[in-house]
Amino acid sequence: VQLVESGGGSVQAGESLTLSCVVSGYTKNRYCMAWFRQAPGQEREEVATIDSDDVATYIESVKGRFTISQEKDKKMVYLQMDSIQPEDTAMYYCAARVGVQHSFRGEDFKYWGQGIQVTVSS
Repeated sequence: VQLVESGGGSVQAGESLTLSCVVSGYTKNRYCMAWFRQAPGQEREEVATIDSDDVATYIESVKGRFTISQEKDKKMVYLQMDSIQPEDTAMYYCAARVGVQHSFRGEDFKYWGQGIQVTVSS
């Protein structure tokens, strides 16, 4: 199983950015995908999840600003980030787990991408 993120970069506060994650080699029909992030000196935190039933969850700090979505036929997962803020600066990771159980614990996710940097300047 391979996850590859794309779409990161440097943006100004208030702008939008969309991250993409393409999944290959995963054959299960039931799954949960997640976006995590980790800023320098901080612990990794889960940002959003979406499962094979299209049920999505978000951490409080991104609700109303970020949207997680997927294109199942393309095996793509997206994180649209609107009204992005400097505190959103971090390395963002795409992750996957078997089954539709949502979890905010990184150790529950077996498959990870390499990460992609998002930098927001004020």
